[in-house]
Amino acid sequence: MQLLYQFSVCFIAGIGAGLGTGFAGMSAAAVITPMLVTFLHTDPYQAVGIALASDVLASAVSAYTYGKNKNLDIRNGLVMMAAVLAFTLVGSWVSSLVPAGAMGNFSVFMTLLLGVKFLVKPVMTTKEAMEGISLQKRFVQSALCGTGIGFICGFIGAGGGMMMLLILTSVLGYELKTAVGTSVFIMSFTALTGSVSHFMIGGMGDWLTLAFCILSTLLWARIAARFANRSTPAVLNRATGAVLVVLGVVILGVNFLS
Repeated sequence: MQLLYQFSVCFIAGIGAGLGTGFAGMSAAAVITPMLVTFLHTDPYQAVGIALASDVLASAVSAYTYGKNKNLDIRNGLVMMAAVLAFTLVGSWVSSLVPAGAMGNFSVFMTLLLGVKFLVKPVMTTKEAMEGISLQKRFVQSALCGTGIGFICGFIGAGGGMMMLLILTSVLGYELKTAVGTSVFIMSFTALTGSVSHFMIGGMGDWLTLAFCILSTLLWARIAARFANRSTPAVLNRATGAVLVVLGVVILGVNFLS
């Protein structure tokens, strides 16, 4: 019974994390961490490591699916990723000098607000309009935005995937599918870096929990990414918005229980 309960918690957490990743480039940590801490009483630091490890393959397979459908901007994604990784370290160092804030709540409320945004004001930018911006301007924008995203994520410890999606669609003018594809591409590397550092510092924790979460998240991310790439922009906006709103409400509920 204990094994079945453990599997059920991980499978349900993987559903939310996988759908969030495949549809919106959302970090699995936002869903898996509170689920493991609340229902399996996993050490919070190890729970984050498991969530980030689950994010690696889920983001990678989502990025592959988006890339195969030509919905991935690798060149500017690499520029943004370099800036995000570098300034996450800077933000983390600065945050150690000031009193800790409510980093988890920021991520949850951002998920909710972004979900409402996609439902009320969908992203209908076309690839033609997106490609009208010069490569030089896009390069500079990617570096600057990556710097801001990295610093904020390092400072508060959450919200990376959501912030990237918001910046890519609202500031850089990306078409939604390309924004999600580029976001999961970046997240696969940032999650790998984060998970390795967590495992080196805090250990891997329970390997069955790790395996269950990775497989469930991978399965549902693959399903979501395939659906997203076959959908029209209108349907994808509604689906992404609905998934984010539901996840935001569920995570708030789980945080309330913990």
